[in-house]
Amino acid sequence: MDGGSALVVGGGIGGLAAAIGLRRIGWRVTVLERAAALGDAGAGISLHANGIRALDALGVGKEVREAARPQYTGGTRVPGGGRLARMDGAALERALGTPIVGIPRAALHRSLRAALPAGCLTTGTEVTSLDLTAPGRVGVLAGDGVREADLVVAADGVNSALRTQLFPGHPGPAYSGSTVLRAVTDSPVPLESDFELTWGRGAEFGHIAFLDGRAEWHAVLNSPPGVRHPNALEVLRRRFRDWHEPIPALLAATRPDAVLHHDIHELAAPLPSFVAGRVALLGDAAHAMTPNLGQGACQALEDAVSLAAALATTSGVDSALARYDAERRPRSQSVARAARRAGRMGQQLSHPVAVAVRNTALRVAPDRVALRAILRHAAWTPPSLVSHSEVARPY
Repeated sequence: MDGGSALVVGGGIGGLAAAIGLRRIGWRVTVLERAAALGDAGAGISLHANGIRALDALGVGKEVREAARPQYTGGTRVPGGGRLARMDGAALERALGTPIVGIPRAALHRSLRAALPAGCLTTGTEVTSLDLTAPGRVGVLAGDGVREADLVVAADGVNSALRTQLFPGHPGPAYSGSTVLRAVTDSPVPLESDFELTWGRGAEFGHIAFLDGRAEWHAVLNSPPGVRHPNALEVLRRRFRDWHEPIPALLAATRPDAVLHHDIHELAAPLPSFVAGRVALLGDAAHAMTPNLGQGACQALEDAVSLAAALATTSGVDSALARYDAERRPRSQSVARAARRAGRMGQQLSHPVAVAVRNTALRVAPDRVALRAILRHAAWTPPSLVSHSEVARPY
């Protein structure tokens, strides 16, 4: 039996992945993206084994690996350069079958878009509300009128308008207490490690090395929300001028207009459900989390695969969505809580005594402790995405 029809609201990583997954099981899919032009905003991203496995299940893992750089070396340091913990990428690869990889966010977006046919992605279309009145169908009100489908996937980000309509009593995203500035260097920078974090008092600086020799860097700072600087790069150069190399070199290799600045918001209050009628929430719309575990995009990719698998192998859309919620909500909300704890015990610590205790604990802990922490969240096996010809799904 042919698959149903779906509208995916949001053309980011989660929305594109959901569209790929639904098409692989035989659904007719349209992605509605608010932006008129796809700027692929964002600097770089690390993908853990669970994210890579999800991409494999979607059929785009090979292309993403070819554009990514494996992360074998690095770890966590202090501003003076001393080592707190070492990352053993080879051990991760032995345990999970793949190392963590670093990739420009724009390259990941391109790989996902290339897996969709022309015309599947519609830009410049903002979805403003949902129509849930038709039995067995759901409609969206967009700039070009009303569209209906069997399913709507709300992948419209941390400030999701669809989530607000579906859960009007939910407080929505909360400011985490941290702001992030990030960029990709304009030219290659000599680096001794593939990935590194440096923790100071209420500040973190990290980098991800790319295949072409350039690097993504990010600076996460404790800050009131809404603070912006006319010349953010110069502020960072002063803030980190005494930190170890390659931090000054990374900042020196960056154009001022390349710096992105975003306050970090999260869904600190968990949603009671990822499903409302024929609408499934996915990615940041469902479980926006702090970046401290590097799991935000990976969890969105897991969502996409799990949603498609549930629809492919469960009789009836409503039952499939109930299964999706039961599988994804406990896991992703647990990861979000862990990310919040990691931020509070890591980058956000600012009291000198607390920082000293943290640093001592990390120095004396065996490397396998950090390895187990990564394995706890990355050891995920995706469900199989059977084709629509293999499973009949009554609607």
